[in-house]
Amino acid sequence: MMEVRTIAAQDRLRVVLAKLQPLAIAVSGGVDSMTLAYVAHRWHPRTARMVHAVSPAVPAAATARVKAHAARHGWALDVVGAGEFDDPDYLSNPVNRCYFCKTHLYDRIRALSGESVIASGANLDDLDDYRPGLIAAKERSVIHPYIEAALDKAAVRALAAVHGLDDLAELPAQPCLSSRIETGLTVRAEDLAFVEAVEARLAAAVGAGAGRAAPLRCRVTHQGIVIESDGDRAAVAAIARDMCREAGRQFAGIRSYRRGSAFLRA
Repeated sequence: MMEVRTIAAQDRLRVVLAKLQPLAIAVSGGVDSMTLAYVAHRWHPRTARMVHAVSPAVPAAATARVKAHAARHGWALDVVGAGEFDDPDYLSNPVNRCYFCKTHLYDRIRALSGESVIASGANLDDLDDYRPGLIAAKERSVIHPYIEAALDKAAVRALAAVHGLDDLAELPAQPCLSSRIETGLTVRAEDLAFVEAVEARLAAAVGAGAGRAAPLRCRVTHQGIVIESDGDRAAVAAIARDMCREAGRQFAGIRSYRRGSAFLRA
């Protein structure tokens, strides 16, 4: 049975979405945007459109998840290249890299969707963090339905659960792969491919990252490759060291997971 607070959160979100038609939703493949896409399509199937941007920074698993849900639920989906890898400002990986990424993303969606309202999956918790992408969103009049409806991350996960989206409700946070590159190091597609391969192999081998309580990150730092995991450190180190050696990369050790640790502010 749906809890009272989840019912209330859903009601608030339904009211917000009713005012935002037609709607184009930026769908990354994470729990926030995917759940928003699901309810928007369920309540407004004729006017909700989903846009998923692909690039070396987007994990293949995220794109596969978006396509699978679109096929299952009948979403109108556009898979596009936003073009951030053609932007030297993005590739230089400044502290506000996300601003340049979101600028390209929202401009691409605008070109596709005409006068539709553009919506993101940002929630209340995102307001407590440094999110330069929100500046790009504000400049382009992007709407954040969860924030307008006062939903935080826990409320979004609860909403996913009551709609039977079990693969999303417990999905660990998966920011883009460029977030693994320490500030100031150039974003390179080959580094992102290595990060994705390491994380996938570690998750399969030791189970780290399989739940939202067990995050796993492969960081590219100025010192070399650092793995962040609170799982079996001996097993993680052995795999990571082997993969670094095979790839000719410096393995710089293991440490506990820390959100946003590749993000260096002056």
